[in-house]
Amino acid sequence: MATKTSRTKPAGLTGKMTDSEFHKFFVDELKDIYWAEKHLVKALPKMQKAATAKELAAAFEKHTNETQTHIETLEQVFSLLDEKAVAKKCDAMEGLLAEAASIIEDTDKGTHTRDAGLILAAQKVEHYEIATYGSLRTFAETMGHTEVAQLLQQTLENEKATDVALTEAAESMINEAAVAE
Repeated sequence: MATKTSRTKPAGLTGKMTDSEFHKFFVDELKDIYWAEKHLVKALPKMQKAATAKELAAAFEKHTNETQTHIETLEQVFSLLDEKAVAKKCDAMEGLLAEAASIIEDTDKGTHTRDAGLILAAQKVEHYEIATYGSLRTFAETMGHTEVAQLLQQTLENEKATDVALTEAAESMINEAAVAE
């Protein structure tokens, strides 16, 4: 994952980069995460419905609303870049969401084991998103897309907060309840 470090712009970068192969790659990866968010917003209500613990169901509902905001933020990013908001299939998210569906299928309804599995699946998604948004933010900074970088940073912070909330839910009761089943 690309990390945020303080650095100066590379020599020769005077304005916003828009015609380079790197910029094209950046836009392509934005399309990828846009697809991912659009499909995640459809999967989260299924995870919410499958959750046993009311707290976990509420967390999935909150995450659904936040994911809708991430979609809208990405649409702003595309607009700032004078690009059309187009989704490109994200194989990684497709796999992660298939795994979440498999966990629901392979665990018993009404169990904390299912909840622990749902948290695992959700955290895999969060870690993928954290890696993606962190790198995209750094790419935007490098190319001089300051506003875009700020928007991506906001989403990155939200993804990290969601990951922490999921960990807290698991550690506060769900994992121990699953062990006791």
